[in-house]
Order: sequence, then structure tokens, then C-alpha cells
Amino acid sequence: MVGFSYTAADEEKSRGVRRMKALATSLLLLVAVVYALATWARNSGAGAWAGYVAAAAEAGMVGALADWFAVTALFRHPLGLPIPHTAIIPKKKDQLGTSLGTFVGENFLSADVVRGRLSALGVGRRLGAWLAEPAHADRVVAELSTALRGALTVLRDSDVQAVVGEAITRRAEAVEIAPPLGKTLEKVVDDGAHRRAVDLICSRAHDWLVTHGGAVMDAVQGGAPGWTPRFVDKRIGERVYKELLRFVTEMRDMPGHPARGAIDRFLADFAVELQSDTDTRVRVERLKSDLLARPEVQDVIASAWSSVRSLIIAAAEDDHSQLRLRARASLISLGRRLSSDARLQAKVDGWAEDAAAYLVTTYRAEITSLITDTVASWDATQTSRKIEANIGRDLQFIRINGTVVGALAGLLIYTVSHGLGG
Repeated sequence: MVGFSYTAADEEKSRGVRRMKALATSLLLLVAVVYALATWARNSGAGAWAGYVAAAAEAGMVGALADWFAVTALFRHPLGLPIPHTAIIPKKKDQLGTSLGTFVGENFLSADVVRGRLSALGVGRRLGAWLAEPAHADRVVAELSTALRGALTVLRDSDVQAVVGEAITRRAEAVEIAPPLGKTLEKVVDDGAHRRAVDLICSRAHDWLVTHGGAVMDAVQGGAPGWTPRFVDKRIGERVYKELLRFVTEMRDMPGHPARGAIDRFLADFAVELQSDTDTRVRVERLKSDLLARPEVQDVIASAWSSVRSLIIAAAEDDHSQLRLRARASLISLGRRLSSDARLQAKVDGWAEDAAAYLVTTYRAEITSLITDTVASWDATQTSRKIEANIGRDLQFIRINGTVVGALAGLLIYTVSHGLGG
């Protein structure tokens, strides 16, 4: 069992309660003394007034004692006697918590009540007017940036990289890439966009042949049979090199070269095969799987998160980054539209009402159980002390009022009775 935290403020309130108790008790003692003196005076023949005073004092004592009993019975047994239906708060604490939870659930956590309250508030209009203020938009952006940085700081790179890598790999493995590649290649060939790549390859091949002519001729000579004369091998190597250089040069300089046409036809046929030939598609999928399984590819996929994370953190920390500026502009624009567009306001109001109604309907039991369980966990004695410290001073006024009202009622009753009897 746990109790309230009994603070210095509660102790100060308790001192006030004790002062009020002393005042109420002193008033009870006063009317008791008045009753004793008035009764003595009446028996001594002091006059009719003594009877009136004694009756008033007597009723005042009864009222004071009755209210003392009622107030005391709330928190403890009067005079320590286990009188039934006393010490109500310590005994009925759990029932009070249950009743409070039920009351809150039925009267505050009702979908109709929540909808009515939110409808009266005009959430959309208020939110729009608030966001339309640049200072408020700046505050929202700053808070979102702080939350974003905090979230990215808390996340472990290794965990996120593993998740990202697995997600990308699983997605890539689940989708067959041959048909889309075929369609893309087909469009590239139809548009002639591949010709720039062929131009680049031909140009680079020509430059390489010019620079490495000797290596090409040596390679040709090295592959010649051993029984041929060396001068023949050299002439053959030179001839092969010149023909190869001529061929590449013509391909580079002649857009209509037959080899270029052959390349066009090869790429077009390959595009069709990628889309329709089962064997080709299977081989492409196998190649894709082999590439995805390579550690180098997995490292590239995993490192993508680090790059994205660094970019986001840098943008979130920079007040003048495009991310923050665009977010600010978007919020201000949304706020201005919300504050003037009745249809959008109605949508936002509806969303807010639906969300709130869903929450209170779905989680009403959990919310009310929080109240009942919390009250049930309080220590009964400490709870009683806490409540008495906060409302006890007002309860002592009940004792004082009971004394005064009792005395007046007693005086009135005595007067009426005396008048009717006289």
C-alpha cells in the first residue's frame, strides 16, 4: 500500500484545521458554561430570561455535539469507539474510488459528451488561427526538430541498418526485375538514348587502342603458333591492330555503321527476351540474387541509412535548412487555410471528435481503472489525513454553525412552547 506524499503545505493546512477545531471546541465549552450558569440562575429565581438562555445553550450543545460526531465519523471512530458507520473514509476508501471512477466514466468519458465539448471548441478554427502565427509555426518546427533529433539519436545505427537492409533485400527479391528492365531497355532503344553510350564506348575504345597499340600487337603475336616465323607474326599483329583500330574508328565516326545497327538489333531483341523469354528471366533473377548476396552490395544498402540520418540531423539542427523552412511555410499555409476554410475546419473537427470518441469508448475501462486502482493503492490512514488536511477547516465551520443554529433553534422552540403554554 502506498500513500499520498504528505507535504509541508499539507502540514500547514493541518495546523489551520487544528486551530479551527480548537475554536469549535471552545464554542462548545462556552455554551456548556452558559447552560450551567443559566440553569443555576433559573433555579435560583433569577427570572424568565434564564430559561430562555438555558434552552438556547442546551440546544447549542446538542447541535455542536451532533456535528462534532458527524465530522469526526468521516475520518475516525469518535472517542476511539468502534461505532457502526464511523471512520467512513478509511473504511470506504476503495468503494469511493470505484464510485469516483464510475462517475467519471459515465459523465466525462462519454462519446456524446466528448463530441459535444469538442464541437463547441471549434478545434479546426482554433488550430488554424494558432498555426497561422509565424511564432507558433516556428515553435512547432523547433519542437518537431528536437523530437526528430532525439529519436534519431536514440536509435542504434546497427539495428536500423539491419532493418533497412533486410527490407530492401526482401523487397528486391520479391519483385521480378527482368520485365521492368526489358520495358525500360525497349523504351531506351526506341528513343535512341543508348547511342550516346555507344558513342562513349567507341571513343574510349579508340583512345585505348591508340595508347596501347603495342600491347595489342604483342598479344596477337603471343598467340601465334610456335612454328611460324617471327616477322610473319609481327606482320599479322600489325595487320590485326590496324584493322581493329580502323573498325573502331569507323564505328566512332559513322552513325550509320553496320555494327551500330547490329547493336541496336541486339538490344531490341534482348529487351523482348527480358519480358517474354523464361530462360532469360530466370538467369536475370539468379544474377540479381547473386548480386544482393554479395557483402559489398549489403554494405552499400546498410550505409544508406547513415547517409540519410546525417542529412536529416544536419537539416533539423540548421534553422535555415530547406527542411525547416519548408516545414515552417507548410504549417503557416495550413494554419491560414484552416482559419478561413469552413469545409476543412469541419473535416478537422470531425477527425478530432472521431479520434476522441474512439479513445474514450475503447479505453474508458482502462482510464477509470486508473482512478480506482490508484485510490485502492493509497494507505487508508494517510489518505484520511490528507483529505482532512485539505477540507477539515471547512468541516469545523459545520461544527460552529451547528452550535449557533442549534442555539437559535432551541431558543425558538422554547419561546413557542413557553408562549403556547403560558
